[in-house]
This record gives sequence, structure tokens and C-alpha cells, in this order.
Amino acid sequence: MTHPLDTEFGQRYGNTLPGRLACWAEAHPQVVALREKEMGLWKEVTWATYWRNVQAVAEQFAEWGLGQGDRIAILCGNRPEWLYADLGIQLLGGMSAGVYETNPADDVVYVVNHSQSRAIVCEDQEQVDKVLERLADMPQLEHILVVEPRGTLVYSEPRLSLWKDFLDQGLARIDQLDPLARLAELDPQQPANIVYTSGTTGRPKGALLTHHSALALVRNQAQDLGVSAGDCVLSYLPLCHVAEKIYTLFFALTEGTTVHFGESIETVREDLAEVAPTLFLGVPRIWEKMAATVQVKMLDADPIKRWLFRRCLAIGESIAEQRLSGRLSAGEKLKGWLVDRLVFAALRERLGLGRCRYAGSGAAPIAPELLSWLHAIGIPVTEGYGMTELSGLSHYNRPGAMRLGSVGQPIKGVEHRIADDGELLVRCESIIKGYLDNPEATAEAIDSEGWLHTGDIGEIDADDYLWLTGRKKEIMITAGGKNIAPAKIENALKTSPFIKEVVSIGDARPFVAALIQIDYDMVGNWAQQRNLAYTSFPDLAAKPDVIKLIDAEILRINEQALARVEQVRKFKLLPKELHQDDDELTATQKVRRKNVMARYAGMIEALYSKNQEAA
Repeated sequence: MTHPLDTEFGQRYGNTLPGRLACWAEAHPQVVALREKEMGLWKEVTWATYWRNVQAVAEQFAEWGLGQGDRIAILCGNRPEWLYADLGIQLLGGMSAGVYETNPADDVVYVVNHSQSRAIVCEDQEQVDKVLERLADMPQLEHILVVEPRGTLVYSEPRLSLWKDFLDQGLARIDQLDPLARLAELDPQQPANIVYTSGTTGRPKGALLTHHSALALVRNQAQDLGVSAGDCVLSYLPLCHVAEKIYTLFFALTEGTTVHFGESIETVREDLAEVAPTLFLGVPRIWEKMAATVQVKMLDADPIKRWLFRRCLAIGESIAEQRLSGRLSAGEKLKGWLVDRLVFAALRERLGLGRCRYAGSGAAPIAPELLSWLHAIGIPVTEGYGMTELSGLSHYNRPGAMRLGSVGQPIKGVEHRIADDGELLVRCESIIKGYLDNPEATAEAIDSEGWLHTGDIGEIDADDYLWLTGRKKEIMITAGGKNIAPAKIENALKTSPFIKEVVSIGDARPFVAALIQIDYDMVGNWAQQRNLAYTSFPDLAAKPDVIKLIDAEILRINEQALARVEQVRKFKLLPKELHQDDDELTATQKVRRKNVMARYAGMIEALYSKNQEAA
């Protein structure tokens, strides 16, 4: 089958995101592009319908007076309407700014105002209410478009419109228009998206992704992985994040993969089992949760099943290690086949990864110990590296050429080097145009020679694999002068099924300590199995038995995964779960270290008050 981008039509129109959609609609109009689960049933959208809906949205936005350079905000979960709105404004030469559904009203106001959005797409009443309660603070906002109208029909706000009416009005007009006229006017070098950074150390910056930067490396990576129109993905990570854009937008519009939207973030586990994707991206927390769930279930299993799983896991770990080193014998292959048939094949099916041929981890560092465990059960997760400022991915471990602990080699077209101070520098076509209305930050991030200063510390080995140590601004220097990366310690500890979040402390201190947030579900399950009564998170975290449990986990991980200077000598359990509403987590669930350390300063001081050991 001729790839649509290799046709005359594709070469003419395929250099922008809406253009790539038009290519698939032209070449394969009746092939399914999207599936969405509603009331337990999967609805299908063909490439032709996908393209018509995007054109209809563009025409209706134009009717509202939106056009070249205008911005809209999208405050919505993953669903087809997110894509229609995003690509619709792009078709007019404008751009979208995604807003996380979990964001409180203050953060919504910030994104809408900073992006100067004239319209916002809201999923439901909850999101509409965030906008309406602060409408006076967003004077440039002219339109509020609601997808799920339940609860909003009685609202009298004149700027409120319903998505169904909006789309129907656009569809009624598009047959009278030239569908390719707008495509021909698009400039690939103009911004298509404003993607806001996580803002762990301050206000998020609006990164400007152009059509060209978003698509520059996609075909190279897709060809490396053998991605094709036969592949399917589950879209579940927020589309505000560049990691999900790679799979839901960039891969799909380039290679024709089928995108599935589940019912909600709460049904990911069930949706994953139903979709059985061939490509799957998990952030570390997804993989941690998956491993923790399996481990806890094994604790509850009968002794024979528990013994069998542990025995097969030990064999799987040995085989995975040999496979990675390239010295797997025929006898070991047979042994691997047997344990796979006995235990792991059925386990992968239950996890929804029975058909997955490429599983990736990104958006944050993942512990090598967790990767080893996943490889042992037959899910060879490969770690990659990217960032918003790179419009996505720049490095990854190729299947069959993985090195655990590294983030892989650069994609074709990517240059990388390490600066004198250890910072990773990257240069490629996918670097963003800059930060919206922030020339100072742009100049600081992208130098005059086009190198992006990533802020990450790392090393490049003789085979061009990149090994990251941590964030430049987060490196801790102990009182004894030892440089320590918090991420390594925190990721190692989070391999425990009972530990959800960690904030390690050690800068200018005599030793490393940590604030620990227990995993409420996992520790709660553990407590119930032991008839340990509790009433709430604070009560559970204060139980002496739970403190002993976490102490044992830390001692085990210290011994197995951390050098002596990195080992956690003291810890405190947090009395509550960290939360975005308390400004302790970003919208992407990254810990705001400074805020947490400031809030629990007294607890931190108590960790060091009676012990002045030298590091």
C-alpha cells in the first residue's frame, strides 16, 4: 500500500498537522481512524469523517471571527472533540493551548490569559463552572463551548454554546467550500500548539510547537519502530502533554494508527484490556502502579501460586538479563518459553498488553530495577528521552538494542553533546520556536547556534547512548561535598509497591533523608490482610506497623539499588497525600519540591536534629 505522504497529494499538503489528516482522508476515507467508548460500546470514526469534522469546526471558528494567529484553550479530557478543536483552529492558522482538567480555576485563568485565548472548549459542567466563576478575570474570552451539556442548559451566560449545535452549523456549510483552500495557505513554520511546561519551579512557560517541529522526527522514529496503519493505541495521558501528542496526534497523522479513547481516566485498566494496544506509552507512575498491583495480588495468592510466580520471575529476570546482553542460549530460550506459557502470557493478557509489541516509558526517569522486573514478565519496556522544548522525543532505546538505565540513542537527525558543566545539549529540527511572549527564557534555553540547553545532567557513552543523572537545578551537594541526584534515590524507592511519592533531602546536610508518601491503596490492602484497623490516610500513615513496613522497604532498596552516600538514613511519612490543589504537585503530577520542603520544614528539621553524622 502506498503511504499517503508519498503520493503527489501528500507531498503537496502533508507538511502540516491538518494536512496529514487530509492525506489519510484522501487515500483511505473509509478506514477507521478513531474509536470512542460510550456506554460500554465503541463508536467508530473514519478518516473521512474525522477530516469533515475538523473542517466544520474550522468554519464555525471562522464564523466567530477567529483566524490567523488566534488562540483557543481546550479544557477537556481525551476524546475526539479535543482533536477536532485542536486541528480546527490550526486549519485557520491559529493554535490551541491545552489546560489540564485537574487544574484549579486559578491555573485555568493563567493559561487562558497568558495564551490570550478568545475561546475555550470545556468538557462538562465542572469545567464550565471553573470558567464562569472567574469570567471577569478573562476579559478577552469571547466564547465558551461545552461538549457535555448536562447541567449547563439552565445557564444564562450568552457566551456559552453547545458543541453539537456548533458542529452541526459548521457541517452545514463545508460542502459549499473548497476543502483544500485553507490547507494551501498554512505555513509549516508557524506555531500550531502552545504546550505549557510542567512548572515545577515557577509559572509554566508556553512552548510554541510549529507544524514542522512537531513532525520533523516522527517518520524517522516510526520507521525505526515499524509503526504502521495496522497499529492501535489507547489515548489516556492528558493531551495537554507532549508525550500523548506523539501517539494520539503525531504518529496517528503520520502513519495512520488507530486511536482509541476510553470512557475516563478511571477506566484505563479496563479499557487497556479491551483495546489490547500494539503500541503503549506509560509514564513511570503507570508502570509502578502496574507492578505494585501484581506484587500485592501475589501477596494475597495461595502459597503454591505465590511460589510458582516467584520461581518464574527469577527465571524471567535471568533470561531478560541474558537477552539484553545478547548471549541467550537455545536452552534458556526454551526455559523462557515455558515460564511464559505457565505464567507471564496470561498475566500480560490481563494487563492488556498481550498484543503490545512496543512499550515505552517517558516524561520522567524510571528506575532500572522496575524496567528489569517488566522485562522479566515479558514486557520489554524501553526508556526514551524528550521534553516539551523538543516537541516530543529525541532519544530512545531501540528494541533489540536496549541498555537498561540509559535513555537510548538519538533519533536520526538529532545531535547531542555534553557541556563542560555536564548539561545535555541537543540540536535538531524539532526544537520549539520559543516560549510565548518570553524572549528572555527563549534565549536562555536555545543558544545562538541552535543548541537547546535541556537542564539535564548526563553522559554519552562510546556507543552514543545517553545516560542521565538528574536535573541541573536539583543536584544535591551534601555537607561532605558529595553530588547526589534526587531522581535516582526517589525512583529507586518508588519501586516499592507501598511507596507512592518521595522527596529526598540532602543538600548541605550530613546525610540523605526522605519524606515518604505511602500508597494508600496498597498499604491499606496490606493492613487489612493483617487485621490492622485504620480510619483515614493520616491514621494509617501514623501506625507503627506501617512505619516498620516502610523502614524495611527502604533498607532493602538501600542495599539493592543505592550507593552508600545515596542511601536514605532517616525518613518521615507524610500525614496526607500530596495534591495539586495544595500546590504540591503540578498538573502532570510532578512534585513541586520547594513547596513540599517549605510546607514540611519542621518535619525535615526533626530528621536532622539528633544526628550529625558526616556524609
